[in-house]
Amino acid sequence: MTARPARAVVRTPRHDVAERPFLVIWEATRACALACPHCRAEARTARDPRELDGADARRVMDQTAAFGRPAPLFVITGGDPFQRPDLTHLIAYGTSLGLRVAVSPSGTPTLTRENLLAVRDAGAVALSLSLDGSTPERHDSFRGVPGVWERTLEGWRAARDIGLKVQVNTTVSRRSLDDLADIAALVRREGAMLWSGFLLVPAGRAQQLESLTAEETEDVLHFLYDCGAVLATKTTEGHHFRRVVLQRTVLEARGERPAPGPLYERLHARAGRIGLFDGERRAVRRPPLDVSSGRGFVFVSHTGEVHPSGFLPLSAGSVKDRPLPEIYRQAPLFTSLRDPALLRGRCGACEFKRVCGGSRSRAYGATRDVLAEDPYCAYEPGSFPYQEELRHLTRGAAGRSTPCVR
Repeated sequence: MTARPARAVVRTPRHDVAERPFLVIWEATRACALACPHCRAEARTARDPRELDGADARRVMDQTAAFGRPAPLFVITGGDPFQRPDLTHLIAYGTSLGLRVAVSPSGTPTLTRENLLAVRDAGAVALSLSLDGSTPERHDSFRGVPGVWERTLEGWRAARDIGLKVQVNTTVSRRSLDDLADIAALVRREGAMLWSGFLLVPAGRAQQLESLTAEETEDVLHFLYDCGAVLATKTTEGHHFRRVVLQRTVLEARGERPAPGPLYERLHARAGRIGLFDGERRAVRRPPLDVSSGRGFVFVSHTGEVHPSGFLPLSAGSVKDRPLPEIYRQAPLFTSLRDPALLRGRCGACEFKRVCGGSRSRAYGATRDVLAEDPYCAYEPGSFPYQEELRHLTRGAAGRSTPCVR
Protein backbone atom coordinates (compact mmCIF):
# COMPACT_ATOMS: atom_id res chain seq x y z
CA MET A 1 0.00 0.00 0.00
CA THR A 2 1.21 3.54 -0.75
CA ALA A 3 2.57 5.41 2.27
CA ARG A 4 0.77 8.61 3.14
CA PRO A 5 2.72 11.66 1.90
CA ALA A 6 4.30 13.99 4.46
CA ARG A 7 2.11 16.88 3.22
CA ALA A 8 -1.45 17.11 1.95
CA VAL A 9 -2.08 15.99 -1.60
CA VAL A 10 -5.32 18.00 -1.84
CA ARG A 11 -6.01 20.78 0.66
CA THR A 12 -9.38 21.57 2.18
CA PRO A 13 -10.28 24.76 4.04
CA ARG A 14 -10.14 24.27 7.80
CA HIS A 15 -13.60 25.72 8.26
CA ASP A 16 -16.95 24.33 7.12
CA VAL A 17 -17.52 25.57 3.56
CA ALA A 18 -21.27 25.18 4.07
CA GLU A 19 -21.01 28.05 6.57
CA ARG A 20 -18.26 30.24 5.20
CA PRO A 21 -16.70 30.54 1.72
CA PHE A 22 -12.98 30.61 1.14
CA LEU A 23 -13.37 33.08 -1.76
CA VAL A 24 -15.80 35.93 -2.38
CA ILE A 25 -15.46 37.45 -5.84
CA TRP A 26 -17.05 40.83 -6.48
CA GLU A 27 -17.45 42.04 -10.06
CA ALA A 28 -16.94 45.75 -9.45
CA THR A 29 -17.70 46.75 -13.04
CA ARG A 30 -18.02 45.35 -16.53
CA ALA A 31 -16.30 48.33 -18.09
CA CYS A 32 -13.07 47.38 -19.88
CA ALA A 33 -11.08 48.63 -22.87
CA LEU A 34 -10.28 45.12 -24.16
CA ALA A 35 -12.26 42.87 -26.51
CA CYS A 36 -11.25 39.38 -25.38
CA PRO A 37 -13.05 36.53 -27.21
CA HIS A 38 -13.39 34.43 -24.04
CA CYS A 39 -14.79 37.22 -21.82
CA ARG A 40 -17.31 35.86 -19.33
CA ALA A 41 -18.57 39.36 -18.56
CA GLU A 42 -18.98 40.40 -22.21
CA ALA A 43 -17.31 43.63 -21.08
CA ARG A 44 -18.16 47.01 -22.61
CA THR A 45 -16.30 50.30 -22.79
CA ALA A 46 -18.77 52.18 -20.55
CA ARG A 47 -19.82 51.45 -16.98
CA ASP A 48 -23.29 50.03 -16.39
CA PRO A 49 -25.52 52.52 -14.50
CA ARG A 50 -26.94 49.54 -12.55
CA GLU A 51 -23.56 48.81 -10.93
CA LEU A 52 -23.47 48.61 -7.15
CA ASP A 53 -22.55 52.05 -5.84
CA GLY A 54 -20.03 52.69 -3.09
CA ALA A 55 -22.54 52.24 -0.28
CA ASP A 56 -23.78 48.96 -1.78
CA ALA A 57 -20.20 47.74 -2.22
CA ARG A 58 -19.36 48.53 1.40
CA ARG A 59 -22.42 46.55 2.48
CA VAL A 60 -21.16 43.55 0.46
CA MET A 61 -17.86 43.86 2.32
CA ASP A 62 -19.68 44.15 5.65
CA GLN A 63 -21.62 40.98 4.82
CA THR A 64 -18.43 39.20 3.78
CA ALA A 65 -16.81 40.07 7.09
CA ALA A 66 -19.97 38.79 8.83
CA PHE A 67 -19.12 35.25 7.69
CA GLY A 68 -16.61 35.24 10.53
CA ARG A 69 -12.95 34.41 10.92
CA PRO A 70 -10.89 33.50 9.11
CA ALA A 71 -12.40 36.02 6.73
CA PRO A 72 -12.81 34.95 3.09
CA LEU A 73 -10.38 36.28 0.53
CA PHE A 74 -12.24 39.16 -1.16
CA VAL A 75 -11.31 39.55 -4.83
CA ILE A 76 -12.32 42.67 -6.75
CA THR A 77 -12.61 41.79 -10.43
CA GLY A 78 -14.29 43.06 -13.58
CA GLY A 79 -14.16 44.15 -16.43
CA ASP A 80 -11.37 46.39 -15.26
CA PRO A 81 -11.67 47.37 -11.58
CA PHE A 82 -9.51 50.45 -12.21
CA GLN A 83 -12.51 51.89 -14.07
CA ARG A 84 -14.06 52.53 -10.65
CA PRO A 85 -12.83 55.83 -9.16
CA ASP A 86 -13.62 54.57 -5.64
CA LEU A 87 -11.48 51.41 -5.96
CA THR A 88 -8.79 52.38 -3.44
CA HIS A 89 -11.38 53.62 -0.94
CA LEU A 90 -13.19 50.29 -1.16
CA ILE A 91 -9.95 48.33 -0.73
CA ALA A 92 -9.12 50.37 2.35
CA TYR A 93 -12.60 49.83 3.75
CA GLY A 94 -12.47 46.08 3.22
CA THR A 95 -9.03 45.92 4.80
CA SER A 96 -10.31 47.82 7.83
CA LEU A 97 -12.90 45.06 8.30
CA GLY A 98 -10.18 42.43 8.41
CA LEU A 99 -10.69 41.17 4.85
CA ARG A 100 -7.79 40.05 2.69
CA VAL A 101 -8.40 42.02 -0.50
CA ALA A 102 -7.03 41.15 -3.94
CA VAL A 103 -7.55 42.88 -7.29
CA SER A 104 -7.86 41.42 -10.79
CA PRO A 105 -7.22 44.24 -13.31
CA SER A 106 -7.00 44.14 -17.10
CA GLY A 107 -3.93 44.86 -19.20
CA THR A 108 -5.16 48.32 -20.20
CA PRO A 109 -3.54 51.77 -19.86
CA THR A 110 -4.89 51.87 -16.28
CA LEU A 111 -2.39 49.14 -15.28
CA THR A 112 0.31 51.57 -14.14
CA ARG A 113 2.85 51.52 -11.35
CA GLU A 114 1.08 54.52 -9.82
CA ASN A 115 -2.26 52.70 -9.67
CA LEU A 116 -0.62 49.53 -8.34
CA LEU A 117 1.07 51.52 -5.58
CA ALA A 118 -2.31 53.04 -4.72
CA VAL A 119 -4.04 49.68 -4.34
CA ARG A 120 -1.10 48.29 -2.36
CA ASP A 121 -1.10 51.29 -0.03
CA ALA A 122 -4.87 50.91 0.39
CA GLY A 123 -4.27 47.38 1.70
CA ALA A 124 -4.50 44.99 -1.28
CA VAL A 125 -2.35 41.90 -0.77
CA ALA A 126 -2.43 40.25 -4.20
CA LEU A 127 -3.02 40.82 -7.88
CA SER A 128 -4.06 38.51 -10.71
CA LEU A 129 -3.13 39.17 -14.33
CA SER A 130 -4.04 37.35 -17.53
CA LEU A 131 -1.38 36.07 -19.91
CA ASP A 132 -2.64 34.13 -22.92
CA GLY A 133 0.49 34.15 -25.05
CA SER A 134 4.24 33.95 -24.59
CA THR A 135 4.81 36.72 -27.17
CA PRO A 136 3.15 40.07 -27.89
CA GLU A 137 1.75 38.75 -31.17
CA ARG A 138 0.08 35.72 -29.57
CA HIS A 139 -1.32 37.52 -26.53
CA ASP A 140 -2.46 40.71 -28.23
CA SER A 141 -4.26 38.85 -31.02
CA PHE A 142 -6.24 36.98 -28.36
CA ARG A 143 -7.00 40.14 -26.37
CA GLY A 144 -8.02 42.11 -29.44
CA VAL A 145 -5.90 45.21 -28.68
CA PRO A 146 -2.22 45.84 -29.49
CA GLY A 147 0.20 46.63 -26.65
CA VAL A 148 -1.60 44.56 -24.00
CA TRP A 149 1.25 42.02 -23.62
CA GLU A 150 3.80 44.76 -22.90
CA ARG A 151 1.51 46.49 -20.41
CA THR A 152 0.80 43.19 -18.67
CA LEU A 153 4.51 42.41 -18.32
CA GLU A 154 5.24 45.93 -17.08
CA GLY A 155 2.41 45.75 -14.56
CA TRP A 156 3.50 42.27 -13.46
CA ARG A 157 7.05 43.42 -12.80
CA ALA A 158 5.90 46.59 -11.06
CA ALA A 159 3.51 44.65 -8.81
CA ARG A 160 6.21 42.15 -7.92
CA ASP A 161 8.72 44.92 -7.21
CA ILE A 162 6.38 46.78 -4.82
CA GLY A 163 5.53 43.65 -2.84
CA LEU A 164 2.18 42.53 -4.26
CA LYS A 165 1.75 38.79 -4.73
CA VAL A 166 1.01 38.03 -8.38
CA GLN A 167 -1.09 35.22 -9.83
CA VAL A 168 -0.94 34.72 -13.60
CA ASN A 169 -4.00 33.28 -15.35
CA THR A 170 -3.84 31.59 -18.75
CA THR A 171 -6.89 30.59 -20.79
CA VAL A 172 -6.46 27.06 -22.14
CA SER A 173 -7.97 27.16 -25.62
CA ARG A 174 -7.02 25.92 -29.07
CA ARG A 175 -5.30 29.24 -29.63
CA SER A 176 -2.99 28.78 -26.64
CA LEU A 177 -2.46 25.00 -26.61
CA ASP A 178 0.87 24.87 -28.43
CA ASP A 179 2.09 27.89 -26.47
CA LEU A 180 1.45 26.50 -22.97
CA ALA A 181 5.01 25.31 -22.37
CA ASP A 182 6.41 28.67 -23.46
CA ILE A 183 3.93 30.54 -21.25
CA ALA A 184 4.93 28.33 -18.31
CA ALA A 185 8.60 29.11 -18.99
CA LEU A 186 7.82 32.83 -19.04
CA VAL A 187 5.94 32.60 -15.73
CA ARG A 188 8.83 30.67 -14.19
CA ARG A 189 11.36 33.22 -15.46
CA GLU A 190 9.43 36.33 -14.36
CA GLY A 191 8.31 34.92 -11.02
CA ALA A 192 4.75 34.59 -9.72
CA MET A 193 3.00 33.32 -6.63
CA LEU A 194 0.88 31.04 -8.80
CA TRP A 195 0.11 30.07 -12.40
CA SER A 196 -3.50 29.13 -13.08
CA GLY A 197 -4.68 27.32 -16.18
CA PHE A 198 -8.27 28.35 -16.89
CA LEU A 199 -10.25 25.63 -18.68
CA LEU A 200 -12.73 27.34 -20.95
CA VAL A 201 -16.39 27.50 -19.93
CA PRO A 202 -19.00 28.16 -22.67
CA ALA A 203 -20.27 31.39 -21.10
CA GLY A 204 -20.36 34.95 -22.41
CA ARG A 205 -18.26 35.44 -25.54
CA ALA A 206 -16.50 32.12 -24.92
CA GLN A 207 -19.54 30.35 -26.37
CA GLN A 208 -18.08 31.20 -29.78
CA LEU A 209 -14.71 29.51 -29.12
CA GLU A 210 -13.96 25.91 -30.00
CA SER A 211 -13.58 23.76 -26.88
CA LEU A 212 -10.96 21.10 -26.28
CA THR A 213 -12.02 17.48 -26.24
CA ALA A 214 -12.16 15.65 -22.92
CA GLU A 215 -9.05 13.66 -23.94
CA GLU A 216 -7.13 16.84 -24.78
CA THR A 217 -8.18 18.35 -21.47
CA GLU A 218 -6.83 15.27 -19.68
CA ASP A 219 -3.47 15.70 -21.41
CA VAL A 220 -3.37 19.39 -20.43
CA LEU A 221 -4.09 18.55 -16.79
CA HIS A 222 -1.26 16.01 -16.71
CA PHE A 223 1.06 18.59 -18.28
CA LEU A 224 0.03 21.17 -15.66
CA TYR A 225 0.83 18.59 -13.00
CA ASP A 226 4.32 18.23 -14.47
CA CYS A 227 4.72 22.01 -14.44
CA GLY A 228 4.04 21.91 -10.70
CA ALA A 229 7.59 20.60 -10.24
CA VAL A 230 9.06 23.97 -11.25
CA LEU A 231 6.34 26.54 -10.51
CA ALA A 232 3.27 26.68 -8.28
CA THR A 233 0.36 25.65 -10.51
CA LYS A 234 -3.43 25.48 -10.17
CA THR A 235 -6.48 25.35 -12.41
CA THR A 236 -9.63 27.43 -12.70
CA GLU A 237 -12.79 25.49 -13.62
CA GLY A 238 -10.57 22.43 -13.85
CA HIS A 239 -11.76 20.61 -10.74
CA HIS A 240 -10.67 17.23 -12.10
CA PHE A 241 -7.09 18.45 -11.69
CA ARG A 242 -7.54 17.28 -8.11
CA ARG A 243 -8.27 13.79 -9.42
CA VAL A 244 -5.17 13.92 -11.62
CA VAL A 245 -3.00 15.00 -8.67
CA LEU A 246 -4.29 12.09 -6.58
CA GLN A 247 -3.75 9.61 -9.41
CA ARG A 248 -0.25 10.87 -10.17
CA THR A 249 0.68 10.73 -6.49
CA VAL A 250 -0.32 7.07 -6.32
CA LEU A 251 1.42 6.21 -9.59
CA GLU A 252 4.65 7.96 -8.62
CA ALA A 253 4.72 6.17 -5.28
CA ARG A 254 4.51 2.92 -7.23
CA GLY A 255 7.17 3.96 -9.73
CA GLU A 256 4.63 4.14 -12.56
CA ARG A 257 3.65 6.81 -15.06
CA PRO A 258 0.31 7.59 -16.72
CA ALA A 259 -0.34 6.55 -20.29
CA PRO A 260 -0.01 9.91 -22.07
CA GLY A 261 -2.03 11.06 -25.05
CA PRO A 262 -0.58 12.74 -28.14
CA LEU A 263 -1.19 16.28 -26.89
CA TYR A 264 0.64 15.52 -23.64
CA GLU A 265 3.58 14.13 -25.63
CA ARG A 266 3.63 17.27 -27.77
CA LEU A 267 3.53 19.63 -24.79
CA HIS A 268 6.20 17.67 -22.96
CA ALA A 269 8.44 17.60 -26.03
CA ARG A 270 8.18 21.38 -26.39
CA ALA A 271 8.92 21.83 -22.68
CA GLY A 272 12.05 19.72 -23.14
CA ARG A 273 13.24 21.74 -26.12
CA ILE A 274 12.99 25.04 -24.24
CA GLY A 275 14.39 23.68 -20.97
CA LEU A 276 11.28 24.27 -18.88
CA PHE A 277 12.13 21.49 -16.44
CA ASP A 278 15.90 22.12 -16.38
CA GLY A 279 17.80 23.59 -13.46
CA GLU A 280 16.80 23.88 -9.83
CA ARG A 281 13.56 22.21 -8.77
CA ARG A 282 12.50 23.74 -5.50
CA ALA A 283 9.60 22.37 -3.45
CA VAL A 284 7.00 24.42 -5.34
CA ARG A 285 4.27 21.87 -5.98
CA ARG A 286 1.08 23.36 -4.58
CA PRO A 287 -1.59 20.90 -3.42
CA PRO A 288 -4.86 21.94 -5.11
CA LEU A 289 -7.54 23.43 -2.90
CA ASP A 290 -10.85 21.60 -2.61
CA VAL A 291 -13.09 24.58 -3.39
CA SER A 292 -15.79 24.64 -6.07
CA SER A 293 -18.81 26.66 -7.21
CA GLY A 294 -21.07 27.25 -4.22
CA ARG A 295 -18.79 25.11 -2.06
CA GLY A 296 -16.25 27.55 -0.71
CA PHE A 297 -16.75 30.00 -3.56
CA VAL A 298 -19.33 32.72 -4.24
CA PHE A 299 -19.57 35.43 -6.90
CA VAL A 300 -21.39 38.78 -6.58
CA SER A 301 -22.14 40.43 -9.93
CA HIS A 302 -21.83 44.12 -10.76
CA THR A 303 -25.58 44.50 -10.11
CA GLY A 304 -25.57 42.53 -6.85
CA GLU A 305 -26.81 39.14 -8.09
CA VAL A 306 -25.26 36.22 -6.22
CA HIS A 307 -23.95 33.28 -8.25
CA PRO A 308 -22.07 30.11 -7.28
CA SER A 309 -19.48 31.12 -9.91
CA GLY A 310 -18.95 33.95 -12.34
CA PHE A 311 -19.18 31.36 -15.10
CA LEU A 312 -22.53 29.97 -13.89
CA PRO A 313 -25.32 32.37 -14.93
CA LEU A 314 -27.83 31.23 -12.30
CA SER A 315 -28.73 33.70 -9.57
CA ALA A 316 -29.60 32.64 -6.04
CA GLY A 317 -30.76 36.12 -5.07
CA SER A 318 -29.50 39.67 -4.71
CA VAL A 319 -27.47 41.28 -1.94
CA LYS A 320 -29.91 44.17 -2.24
CA ASP A 321 -32.68 41.90 -0.94
CA ARG A 322 -30.97 39.34 1.33
CA PRO A 323 -27.64 39.26 3.18
CA LEU A 324 -24.86 37.43 1.39
CA PRO A 325 -24.30 34.90 4.24
CA GLU A 326 -28.00 33.97 4.17
CA ILE A 327 -27.94 33.39 0.41
CA TYR A 328 -24.72 31.39 0.55
CA ARG A 329 -25.84 29.19 3.44
CA GLN A 330 -29.52 28.69 2.62
CA ALA A 331 -30.31 29.21 -1.07
CA PRO A 332 -31.36 25.88 -2.66
CA LEU A 333 -28.98 26.43 -5.58
CA PHE A 334 -26.02 26.62 -3.21
CA THR A 335 -27.08 23.79 -0.91
CA SER A 336 -27.62 21.47 -3.89
CA LEU A 337 -24.13 22.18 -5.20
CA ARG A 338 -22.70 21.17 -1.82
CA ASP A 339 -24.35 17.74 -1.97
CA PRO A 340 -22.33 15.36 -4.17
CA ALA A 341 -25.11 12.75 -3.87
CA LEU A 342 -27.18 14.89 -6.27
CA LEU A 343 -24.64 14.78 -9.12
CA ARG A 344 -25.73 12.94 -12.24
CA GLY A 345 -24.06 10.96 -15.00
CA ARG A 346 -20.43 9.98 -14.64
CA CYS A 347 -19.84 12.66 -12.01
CA GLY A 348 -22.53 11.09 -9.84
CA ALA A 349 -21.00 7.63 -10.19
CA CYS A 350 -17.39 8.75 -9.76
CA GLU A 351 -15.32 7.79 -6.73
CA PHE A 352 -13.68 11.24 -6.89
CA LYS A 353 -16.95 13.19 -6.65
CA ARG A 354 -16.37 14.41 -3.10
CA VAL A 355 -12.95 15.82 -3.91
CA CYS A 356 -13.70 16.87 -7.51
CA GLY A 357 -17.36 17.01 -8.52
CA GLY A 358 -16.55 18.41 -11.96
CA SER A 359 -17.16 21.92 -13.23
CA ARG A 360 -20.77 22.81 -12.50
CA SER A 361 -20.38 25.86 -14.76
CA ARG A 362 -19.27 23.73 -17.70
CA ALA A 363 -21.97 21.15 -17.06
CA TYR A 364 -24.60 23.88 -17.11
CA GLY A 365 -23.09 25.56 -20.17
CA ALA A 366 -23.18 22.31 -22.12
CA THR A 367 -26.49 20.82 -20.91
CA ARG A 368 -28.39 23.52 -18.96
CA ASP A 369 -28.33 21.05 -16.05
CA VAL A 370 -26.16 22.30 -13.22
CA LEU A 371 -25.85 18.80 -11.74
CA ALA A 372 -24.97 16.98 -14.98
CA GLU A 373 -21.58 15.39 -15.65
CA ASP A 374 -18.66 17.59 -16.70
CA PRO A 375 -18.27 17.04 -20.47
CA TYR A 376 -14.55 17.94 -20.32
CA CYS A 377 -13.69 14.95 -18.12
CA ALA A 378 -12.46 11.78 -19.83
CA TYR A 379 -12.30 9.62 -16.69
CA GLU A 380 -14.53 6.54 -16.46
CA PRO A 381 -15.59 5.97 -12.83
CA GLY A 382 -13.86 3.02 -11.19
CA SER A 383 -11.23 2.59 -13.91
CA PHE A 384 -8.20 3.60 -11.82
CA PRO A 385 -6.65 0.32 -10.64
CA TYR A 386 -5.36 1.40 -7.22
CA GLN A 387 -8.56 2.26 -5.37
CA GLU A 388 -7.31 1.37 -1.89
CA GLU A 389 -4.35 3.73 -2.24
CA LEU A 390 -6.75 6.45 -3.35
CA ARG A 391 -8.96 5.95 -0.30
CA HIS A 392 -5.86 6.17 1.86
CA LEU A 393 -4.86 9.49 0.30
CA THR A 394 -8.28 11.13 0.34
CA ARG A 395 -8.72 10.36 4.04
CA GLY A 396 -5.70 12.56 4.67
CA ALA A 397 -6.29 15.15 1.98
CA ALA A 398 -6.62 18.24 4.15
CA GLY A 399 -4.21 20.97 4.98
CA ARG A 400 -3.67 24.63 5.67
CA SER A 401 -5.24 26.95 3.10
CA THR A 402 -3.20 29.76 1.57
CA PRO A 403 -4.38 32.81 -0.42
CA CYS A 404 -5.00 32.50 -4.13
CA VAL A 405 -6.74 34.73 -6.64
CA ARG A 406 -9.35 33.26 -8.93
